[in-house]
Amino acid sequence: MTQTKQLKQFSKYTLIALLLTCFNCSSFLEQEPGSQTSITELLDTTDGVVTALNGAYHDLESNVRGNYTIYADMQAGNTTFTPTETGSNTGQITAPSNVENIYNFTDLADESNLEGFYDDSYDIINQTNLILEYVDTLTDSNDDVKNQIRAEALTIRAYAHFLLSQVYAQNYGFTADASHLGLVYSKTTLTNGITYPSRETLATTYNLIIDDLTSAINNYSNTLLFDGPTYSYFNKVSTQALLARVYVSKYDWQNAYDLANEVILNSGKTLTPSEDYIAEWEKTDLPISEVLLEFSIPRDTGGTVGGSLSSSYGFTSTTDYADYVASEDILNLFETNDLRGQLFLESNLPTLIDGELEDRPYYFTKKFQDNPGFVAIRLSEMYLIRAEASLGLENLEDCKDDINILRNRANTTLLTETTNLEDILLLERRKEMCFEAQYLFDLARFQQNIVRGADCVSQTCNLIYPSGKYILPIPDSNIELNSNLQQNDTY
Repeated sequence: MTQTKQLKQFSKYTLIALLLTCFNCSSFLEQEPGSQTSITELLDTTDGVVTALNGAYHDLESNVRGNYTIYADMQAGNTTFTPTETGSNTGQITAPSNVENIYNFTDLADESNLEGFYDDSYDIINQTNLILEYVDTLTDSNDDVKNQIRAEALTIRAYAHFLLSQVYAQNYGFTADASHLGLVYSKTTLTNGITYPSRETLATTYNLIIDDLTSAINNYSNTLLFDGPTYSYFNKVSTQALLARVYVSKYDWQNAYDLANEVILNSGKTLTPSEDYIAEWEKTDLPISEVLLEFSIPRDTGGTVGGSLSSSYGFTSTTDYADYVASEDILNLFETNDLRGQLFLESNLPTLIDGELEDRPYYFTKKFQDNPGFVAIRLSEMYLIRAEASLGLENLEDCKDDINILRNRANTTLLTETTNLEDILLLERRKEMCFEAQYLFDLARFQQNIVRGADCVSQTCNLIYPSGKYILPIPDSNIELNSNLQQNDTY
C-alpha cells in the first residue's frame, strides 16, 4: 500500500473515532468494531505508526492553513480585503462569505465560520491519542524511535489544544486565577469507551498543555522519522519554543524567559541578517532562514502544490489575486527605513468608489507569495518573548535590548529609554509578526481593545476589552452531542 493511500485510510478510520465531533453515536458504535480491527492492523508496526504520525502532520497543516491562518490578523485589524474581481459586484469590497460572521463579531454557534477548525483539531488530537496508545506495544522498534514518536505525538496534541484555547477560551488573565472556561483536554481515544467530559478551567488546560510539552521535551531522541525537511516536523528545539509561547501566554515570566533564552542561545539558528531579510522572505518554496517550524505544503507525486497560504495572501496578476491585503493601519506603522515596510507588493486594482470604478493601491504581503507554508515558529518570536518576560520580571534594560536587536535588524530607530515599554513591545510584535496568526491573541494577552482603521468594512469595527467576542462559539453540533459541554458567554 502506498503512503498516500495509508494516510487516507488512517484519516478515514480516525474520522469515525472523534471524541467530540461524531454526530451520531449509535452509528459510531455500529461501525467501530470493524474499523477498530483496521486501525489495529495499521498501528501494529513502526512503519504504520510513523505513517499515522505523518497523517497527523498532514491534517495539522491543512487545518491551520484554512480560516485559522487569517483569523487573528483579520480580527485585530492587520488585514483588509481586496475588491471583487469580476461579475456584477466588480470593485466592491466586502468580507469573504467564509469569514463574514467572524469579521462582523456575529459568528453563530449553529454555523460557525471556524467550525471545521474546531472539529478537525479534535480529530488531530484523537489521531495522536491513537498513536500514543499503540507506540508502547511496538515490537519491531527500539527505544529511540518509540521515544521520538511519543515526543512528536505529545507535541502535536499539546499544540492543537493550545491553538483551540486561543480561539475558544479567554486569555489567561481574564480571571485572577484563570478559573474561567478552558477546553475539554482529550488524552484518551474512543477505543476506551465514549465519555462526555466537561471543559476544564483554563488554568488546568494550560497545566495539561505544559505537562505534554515537558514530557515531549524529555522524550526527544533526535531520531529522524521522516525524509522531508527537518523544519517541517517538531523537534526538541521547536517544542521548547512552543513551550516558551505557552509560558508567556500564562504570564509565567521566568519560565518564558528561560525557554526563549535557551532557544536563542542553543538552537543553532541565528536571526536572518538585514541584508538578506527581504530576499529570504521572497524565496520560492523555502522558508526564511530563521524559521524553527514551518509545516510543508502538500504536493502530489509530480510535485504539484495542493494548497498554500498564497490562497489567502497571494498576488499573481490584476485579475488573479487573493482576498487579504495589508490594512492602512499596519502600513502606517513602519518608519521610512524599516525593512519590514518593504515586504509588500503594491498593485492598483479597480475599486468601486461612489458608483465608479477607480484604480486604488493594495498591498499584498511578500511573506506568503508563490508556494508558502504556514510559519508556525521563528526565531524573531523568541526575542520578543524574552523581551516580554524581561518586562514582566522588571528587567527593563534587558527588555529594551531585545527590542533593539529586532529594530537594529530592521534598520529602524533604536530605543534609548525604558519608558512605555509595554506599548512599544506590543507595537513591535505587531510589525515583526504581522500576518503570522498572532496579533489578536497578543491584544487579548495584553488586554487591549481591538481598534480597526478606516478601511474596516464591518458595522462593528472596534471591540472594547473585555468582551465575549474575543473568542468564538463552541459549534452547536458538539454541544448537542455532549450536554456537559458549556457554551461560551454571548453565544
